This record gives sequence, C-alpha cells and structure tokens, in this order.
Amino acid sequence: MTENNVTDIRLKRAYIDAEASDGYRVLVDRLWPRGQTKEKLCVERWAKGIAPSNELRKSWQHDPARFDEFAEHYRQELNQNPAIDEFLELVAEQPVVTFIYAAKDEEVNHAVVLRDLLLAQLNQ
Repeated sequence: MTENNVTDIRLKRAYIDAEASDGYRVLVDRLWPRGQTKEKLCVERWAKGIAPSNELRKSWQHDPARFDEFAEHYRQELNQNPAIDEFLELVAEQPVVTFIYAAKDEEVNHAVVLRDLLLAQLNQ
C-alpha cells in the first residue's frame, strides 16, 4: 500500500509493454485485446466480469460526446454487480494495480470510470 494506505491504481493500454512498476496487472476488458498473447500482455488476472456489458459497450460506441452518459450507466452496472466487492478486496490488497484496457482514447474509456469508482470506495 502507499503511504496513506490507499492502493495506487494506474491505467495502461494493452499495447504498451508491461513494466515492473505496473505492479499487479489486471485486464479489465470483456474481450481479449486483438493481437495480444498471454505472454505479451502479462496480466495476473482477467476481470471480464466487471467490464461494461456488451449492450452498454455497443450502444456507447466510444463516442466521447456520450461519455458522461456511458459512465453513469456503467457505474449503475458496477453497483449492481456482485463481483465488484470481491474485485475491490483484491485491489485493496495490492500496493500498485494497473488496469489494462484496449481502448485507443486514454481519457475516455471504461477503465477511467472503474478506477474512479474503486478509489472513491477505497477512500471511504
């Protein structure tokens, strides 16, 4: 854990090489990133059960203009997902966790929403 006892959650595209400083690497996409092998991706866990539903992902289509709407719906999905509690416990046990995602936009993607929600819960 970090000095203030809060896990450091980082975000990284699946197409950027793994580094030791990434800590515990978790793929947070529902689909495996195109062209990536297990060895290349180097993740300890694939948390596809907490990724946005297929319906939500397809309806959003990564449109930045609709990100706030998408984020609200995704938070609702996460709050109703029983797997989020176990995932939160797993994250809390690690000093550094890096969420791996395939989206091209580094600021407008579901990993940002997931990180922010978990950090808010960890800081309560």
